[in-house]
Amino acid sequence: MPGGVTLSLQARLLIAATVVLAAFLGLTGLVLDKAFRDSAETAVRERLQSHVYALLTAAELDANSVLQLPQDLPDPRFGVIGSGLSAEVRRADDSVHWRSKSALGIEIPATDPIQIGEWRFRQMTSTQGVALFTLDFGVAWEDARRRPQRYIFRVAESFDAFYDQVRRFRRSLWGWLGAVTLLLLAVQGGILRWGLAPLRRVADDLSAIESGSAQRLSGSYPKELRGLTDNLNTLITNARAHLERYRDMLGNLAHSLKTPLAVLRAAMEPKTNDGDLRRITREQVDRMSQIVEYQLHRAAASGRATLSGPVCIAPPARKIVAALTKVYGEKPVQCELHVENDAVFYGDEGDLMEVLGNLADNAYKWCRGRVQISAHTDADANRTQARLVLRIEDDGPGIAEEFTDQVLQRGERADPATAGHGIGLAMVQDIVRLYGGCLKIGRSALGGAAVEIRI
Repeated sequence: MPGGVTLSLQARLLIAATVVLAAFLGLTGLVLDKAFRDSAETAVRERLQSHVYALLTAAELDANSVLQLPQDLPDPRFGVIGSGLSAEVRRADDSVHWRSKSALGIEIPATDPIQIGEWRFRQMTSTQGVALFTLDFGVAWEDARRRPQRYIFRVAESFDAFYDQVRRFRRSLWGWLGAVTLLLLAVQGGILRWGLAPLRRVADDLSAIESGSAQRLSGSYPKELRGLTDNLNTLITNARAHLERYRDMLGNLAHSLKTPLAVLRAAMEPKTNDGDLRRITREQVDRMSQIVEYQLHRAAASGRATLSGPVCIAPPARKIVAALTKVYGEKPVQCELHVENDAVFYGDEGDLMEVLGNLADNAYKWCRGRVQISAHTDADANRTQARLVLRIEDDGPGIAEEFTDQVLQRGERADPATAGHGIGLAMVQDIVRLYGGCLKIGRSALGGAAVEIRI
């Protein structure tokens, strides 16, 4: 509702259920009402037919071959004026031959001729405006000379009894349907309230997080909401982790620059000669440059991109290999890519490029001639997403086990004589930790180092 109040999910579902239920029960009521009217009309016809049979049974010819009917008929209503049930016998010329006492004051308009043995059931209105059900039956009666005399036996019944019966049925029908509707709506409301309770719990947990009384969504949610709540928890965790990381980065940067600044301050003393001052200045400036580069790289790591689409591993891997092949053009390196088509990374593509670039660069730098990059997914029934496994191997000298922890520290290198800042692996490890993964350094089947990442 633009510019207005948006209805809650429960209100929307309840309104929709009310409309559907009302339409269904309304149509059901109309169908039942029509079926009852048809059934009631059939019952009227059968009742009138039984009266016609009773009249036929009671009728007989007198000595003058005149059709006579007794004064006392089987149904006493025929003898009561205004009883609503009347009968008459008409001749072939439509003139009245006999009428019951109850027919006094009731004139039925003439109708089309009726054949012998034919039944005709109608809804008619008397000349006095009274609505009637009528049933006519054509019969031929032989006199003493065996000459057939044609008569029409007609029985008529007022609509009053029929209407009373229909009204009672309708009152009962719509009363029960109304009660059933209210009951079903109450049950539907309860079902909707119970079914939407997990969404209310999510809203309550988010309110608790906003008020600071909770750190994450910790309720027990159905599987349909678990993906949403897991991603919300990841989003909350990442937001806090990013904030803490930026604070830590600023603190680390300030702390790391204290020592180079102190050295520069000491070098400014008058006793330091120009040559030493230039050397010390150059060393400390290089060191500060390394520190700033490292901290900026760490701060730039995006972390897991909540609700982001998957990034295929193969295209970035091929791009990095092509670039490194040009960089190390003077060194013949055979690089093997074994990347599965379904190997994807759920996160920022820049972080993926940073990890692959640093690890592949190290592999190219230290290898003798072979590098192998592989990526596949490790399915786990307990995880909503498959785990990504990245492995970069080379045939170089490898990294001794006693140095595996050292090379992951900032500014540390396995071989100080080799050019570099010693921050690549440390930065990779920071990014991997941001995604909740782990990094392991081991020995490759090619003979050199193998760096494996599981995210």
